[in-house]
Amino acid sequence: MRPLAAAGGGGSLTPHPDPAAVMLPSVRAPAALERLPFRNVALRSLPVDGATEPGSRTVRGACFSRIHHLQPLDNPSFVAVSERALALLGLSPQDVLGHPAGPHYLSGSRPLPGSEPAAHCYCGHQFGVFAGQLGDGAVLYLGEVEGGAGPSGRLEIQVKGAGVTPYSRDGDGRKVLRSSIREFLCSEAMAALGVATTRAASLVTSDLYVHRDPLNNGRRVPERCAAVLRVAPTFIRFGSFEIFLERDEFSGLQGPSAGRSDLRARLLDYVIETFYPEIHLEHPDRLARNTAFFQEVSLRTARLVSQWQSVGFCHGVLNTDNLSILGLTLDYGPFGFMDRFDPDHVSNSSDRRGRYSYRSQPWACRWGLACLAEALGPELHAAGAGAALDGFLPAYEAFYLGNMRRKLGLLRREEPEDTALVSDLLQLMHNTGADFTNTFRLLSSIPWPEEGDDLRTSVGPVVDRILEQCASMEELQVANRPTMEERELAMVLSLAQSNAAMFHLVAQTPEVEQQLERISRLRELLGTSPEELRDKQREDWIHWSHQYRRRLAREVDGERHLSSVKEERIRVMDGTNPRVVLRNHIAQKAICAAEAGDFSEVLRTLRVLEKPFSSREEEEEEEYERGPPEWARDLRIT
Repeated sequence: MRPLAAAGGGGSLTPHPDPAAVMLPSVRAPAALERLPFRNVALRSLPVDGATEPGSRTVRGACFSRIHHLQPLDNPSFVAVSERALALLGLSPQDVLGHPAGPHYLSGSRPLPGSEPAAHCYCGHQFGVFAGQLGDGAVLYLGEVEGGAGPSGRLEIQVKGAGVTPYSRDGDGRKVLRSSIREFLCSEAMAALGVATTRAASLVTSDLYVHRDPLNNGRRVPERCAAVLRVAPTFIRFGSFEIFLERDEFSGLQGPSAGRSDLRARLLDYVIETFYPEIHLEHPDRLARNTAFFQEVSLRTARLVSQWQSVGFCHGVLNTDNLSILGLTLDYGPFGFMDRFDPDHVSNSSDRRGRYSYRSQPWACRWGLACLAEALGPELHAAGAGAALDGFLPAYEAFYLGNMRRKLGLLRREEPEDTALVSDLLQLMHNTGADFTNTFRLLSSIPWPEEGDDLRTSVGPVVDRILEQCASMEELQVANRPTMEERELAMVLSLAQSNAAMFHLVAQTPEVEQQLERISRLRELLGTSPEELRDKQREDWIHWSHQYRRRLAREVDGERHLSSVKEERIRVMDGTNPRVVLRNHIAQKAICAAEAGDFSEVLRTLRVLEKPFSSREEEEEEEYERGPPEWARDLRIT
């Protein structure tokens, strides 16, 4: 198979020898990479648009569009591969790195034997507003490989950054090295943390450049193009069903296949029969089956967002086109792991209203489920769908509290006051600017209460270690400054003087309430010396530790095997609270090195992130555990 001529994406490929000539002069057996058992069932089961005209367009009556012409990257080369993700496809790193055409195949520059390049059509509500047709504007579906994990027995593979599709709108269909490194590393980091996610098997860069505005300041600079090979049972999302929506009253837009209830039923049948076979078999009645499916999607989404909250992960763009029908973390655009705990943390600099803040993520997911229910319409029992939506937040809270009990080593009992213990801990972390990841990791060092031991002597050393990585007075003052525009804030505060009744109503809105809390906290800080603040913080942490140890003691009421309970507590806590997560400054360090041509930091970071719960293997790894340096404290991603 000879290299394709360059198309569309710009430039030509560096001449590359025919793979057959690299091996033996005689006919060779296909390499493992070329023997992937593709079974592209989605394209056989769902309507496919086969039009050949180039450029963006509205695609009606189809769930996929075939891509007839690939757009090769210039001189593609590997940055990194994930051994764990490749293993899901039955491949080893050597199968990929040792193949001369490997980077061409896995960047969408050359067709893999058996693949059928296509792009998926979907819509979405973006920041609460229906945006009409969106679709895979920079993603190339390659097909589904037989033998993968999951109910379908297949795994879909796709390339992100492969060029223009019918859904690219005004974009060029390319992804840059910077954002591709973040997606590659975070996909694998989340999997290692035990969070449901799509996977990233390889990362390829190239000599092709596009212009981007990385600082969101109006200055576009050339950036190197890259491509990520993504893996999941399916990438179908809530927005996949929104292509059938009728005209939206607010935006005036409609789905490209509005009114095609026959195609909606076909897509629903495919999803349930393929990915929820147990539901398909248990419910011969169609409406009951579909409603059970919606209830299960609601539960999976609740479980997923509870996992995010438990590790301090903020998605950043929880639009309906980024919510997976399987309850997977999907599409790593702007995202971030919190450093200092802040319930109002926003990881996307474009989200100025905090719609997708840390504390808002459960509500955003529930809102997305309501959009999915609307898109499914008469395919659902209205009462059953309503019950699923009503039950979403209670289900989330149950999942979340279960996660937090494990993070605190509360394994034997479930007590009503556990909710308050967790809430008090988070409030204390917020008040003191404690590092989310490091604080939970340190809690397993709080000693088990022993009869007659002195509280301060027992917990003092751990409290001191927690306080060492808490925020300074100056940092707390900055963190508690109001974020509302000055004019709006001035109007709210003036109401307190001129119209107390109106002020009372306004002050109860979540946004204003948060601003008033910030003002109150800032005033308190301004009236406190650094020494007084640190003394108060120490007392507060000792008090919470006392409450925590009292709760620990009740884990063994009537339990004779205390030593085994203590060991289990530490083992579970250290296996639940990670030592490392992909902090923004760690990702940025790998990005800067890679943009300078050094990919070793990406590989080193991947190696550390793949073992987030293990003890430190090398002293150099300590940098992955530390909070952000000063230059990275306000690092936000666009």
